[in-house]
Amino acid sequence: MQGKPRPAATAEQALSAMDHLIATHLVGQHEIAQQVGLSVTDLTCFAYVIEAGDDLPTAGDLAARVHVTTGAVTGILNRLERAGYITRRPDPTDRRRIRVAAQPDAVARVREVYEPYYARLTELFADYSPAEIAVLTDWFTRASTLAANYLEEHCGAG
Repeated sequence: MQGKPRPAATAEQALSAMDHLIATHLVGQHEIAQQVGLSVTDLTCFAYVIEAGDDLPTAGDLAARVHVTTGAVTGILNRLERAGYITRRPDPTDRRRIRVAAQPDAVARVREVYEPYYARLTELFADYSPAEIAVLTDWFTRASTLAANYLEEHCGAG
């Protein structure tokens, strides 16, 4: 598939477009979190649990990902567990640690909210060639690493 002709753009225009996307995404995350009865931080933490799949994360893993203290992540996990989103399981190799597993019905509820949006994004990606998708993926991956490094350097570990 060939990509469609694209208008020329400057780095400043790309940065502005990214800022608009991020702002819209932040507002959307608040709306979606409200729909599923969670805070944005709790929803983000739950997303990391889902992303981990069968490699169940520890509370410490989640604290680092969400940039909160281990004490704060305990509160997040308590709320997620009470709401039926996660279960805690003992770590098979270290009984002092717990692993966090997503509840399948909670995953289904959250996916139900996100799937229509992701379907639209998939349609949007269909307008791009494989080479353009490779560039987008590279950019998103590198920008995510840059953002994580910046947070670590300038905001501490939580």
